[in-house]
Amino acid sequence: MHPRNRHQDRYPLKELCQTSPGLTKHVLINKYGDETIDFADPAAVKALNEALLKFYYHIDYWDIPDNYLCPPIPGRADYIHSVADLFDGKKSLKVLDIGTGANCIYPLIGHSEYDWQFVGTDVDPISLQNAEKIIQKNNLSGVIKLRLQTDRQCIFKNIILPDNYFHLVMCNPPFHESLEEATKGSQRKWKNLGKKPAKALLNFGGQGAELWCPGGERSFIHQMINESLPFAGKVEWFTSLVSKEENLYPLQKVLQKIPGIEIKIIEMTQGHKKSRFIAWKLKA
Repeated sequence: MHPRNRHQDRYPLKELCQTSPGLTKHVLINKYGDETIDFADPAAVKALNEALLKFYYHIDYWDIPDNYLCPPIPGRADYIHSVADLFDGKKSLKVLDIGTGANCIYPLIGHSEYDWQFVGTDVDPISLQNAEKIIQKNNLSGVIKLRLQTDRQCIFKNIILPDNYFHLVMCNPPFHESLEEATKGSQRKWKNLGKKPAKALLNFGGQGAELWCPGGERSFIHQMINESLPFAGKVEWFTSLVSKEENLYPLQKVLQKIPGIEIKIIEMTQGHKKSRFIAWKLKA
């Protein structure tokens, strides 16, 4: 993990339960005699997230509707800290979060860790309604704003306004190419946890726009690249997570065709899991 990531070690469940008593009922003892939770239980994972956000990031209220994406906090924090390195840990950046979701996780962590200001966007009104509730209950309305993308065919149009400037764009794009692929991915997660595959995709959380789009993440990021060109003077660094390593080369080829561009690939590791993000800076 990134050296500034607060989640280097095992979850301090005793302290987390003291901070968030609601987590206590989800704590169990595994076969090695260690305290843990059942990561196949959506209620337990949500309670863990609530506790982590309160304990580490001073978020007193956090909740998501049933069947919406419940993000892994350590991995999301790693993206925040890694993109911060593009600015040498600079404070008070203005950040655009594409697909902020109902959980609003990047704005919450980014503001807590670096005092960044955020605009979060989404195509789902329900996601933004829930995110707005989180923002208001934590008195963050002055530093986190939300915008609904009303045109599902666009990413930046109608979002980056004429008088806007952002130091950074962040995005965790839809991973899968179709609902069928997303369902199979969910079933693999259940199998890896030693559980019977769920009947429905949503048992692992995530609405359609959070999980899949035609062409998957490669297509989405390709569109991001194309749409970023008119905003060369409006954004310093565009970035996006790239879950599938095989998508890096074709995306780099697309970027390399743009004159005067600067490209970075930043690798991240969380335990046995490897991830990365691609970043590009356009010549204004």
